[in-house]
Amino acid sequence: MAFIWQQAIEEAQQLRHRLHKQPELGWQEVNTAKLIREQLTSLGIPWAACAELGTLARLNPTEKHYPHIALRADMDALPITEQSGQAWSSVHAGCMHACGHDGHTATLLATARYLKSIEFQLPGPVTLLFQPAEEGGHGAKKMIEDGALEGIDAIYGWHNWPAIPFGKIVCPDNIVMCGNGTFTISLTGVGGHASQPESCRDPVLAASAITLALQQIISRRIPPQQAAVVSVSSIEAPSAPTVTPTYATLGGSIRVPNQAIRETVNRLIIEISEQTAATYGVGCDVKIFPRYEATINHPEQAAYARQQWQETFGNDSLADDVAVPIMASEDFSYYLQEIPGAFSLIGADDGPEHQALCHSPFYDFNDRLIPLVTQFYARLVGAPLPQ
Repeated sequence: MAFIWQQAIEEAQQLRHRLHKQPELGWQEVNTAKLIREQLTSLGIPWAACAELGTLARLNPTEKHYPHIALRADMDALPITEQSGQAWSSVHAGCMHACGHDGHTATLLATARYLKSIEFQLPGPVTLLFQPAEEGGHGAKKMIEDGALEGIDAIYGWHNWPAIPFGKIVCPDNIVMCGNGTFTISLTGVGGHASQPESCRDPVLAASAITLALQQIISRRIPPQQAAVVSVSSIEAPSAPTVTPTYATLGGSIRVPNQAIRETVNRLIIEISEQTAATYGVGCDVKIFPRYEATINHPEQAAYARQQWQETFGNDSLADDVAVPIMASEDFSYYLQEIPGAFSLIGADDGPEHQALCHSPFYDFNDRLIPLVTQFYARLVGAPLPQ
């Protein structure tokens, strides 16, 4: 058993580097899906396509003495040009695994290899979910619509987190990650010569005022007890040094803990943008795009996950000092809206090499997490661990 375990971990680390080198964006994970399915076939694990590029793998499907547990990994990369300098850096310009989904996939494949080797000892059925398009593509929603949760009693997932010390876990009984959304604000003014401001209606000035005004939503219009974020992340107003442009566009993101706060924030973005633009004589069109709801753990499953992690890695392995909710978002929220389960954040920071944050061009997944989370996943499904 120890040999199989070591083989599973080593092969997963090698596979992780292969995946990292060949990243694919959401709903484009053709080669990633092919590789996953080849690995499962070689292990003798039955699998089925789900949501086209997703894959469901089944272990021990007839044993019913234990809840049917699902374990999930996401697969997609991000439109970022890598600057990590690793030997396995992305060979695709403008695309990289900047969030560690390569590591999540490799860890679930390590789990698959180990669980298959002891399948006769599993107390209940296990489903492994390899999911596409987590990064804003609503892959979990499509997986659910295609039957991914049928017959499942509980589901567990995780995300590596460089801002947490290595090997520490965050898995609260309630909200763990916020919901999110994006917005665009299109401004239409009157362009002209920069030397004649009185003849223009400047959308750049209006965009600046709107950016400052939107910051007051969190500080003055939302209760301080609520965690929320409004970020203007881009302003575009192509022009020349002597030209006042006609058009400007702002883009941004929101992070909210619940639907009530989402509705308040969305309403205020529209009101503030339109009214501020009007004071500058500029037309304004606001579009808001909801993305994911908050990722809210079920208390029983969250407590069970913490228990399994602590029993494996010690009583001090909880990251009790990390404030939750984390303001990032996850489409694992879709699963938790349907069935019981829990989502964990697991620390990756073991030094400077693994301190670059997710979505950074300098980020690289910490391979030392693979054996830890493989043990964690094995314990969650009631499997014995290697001695």
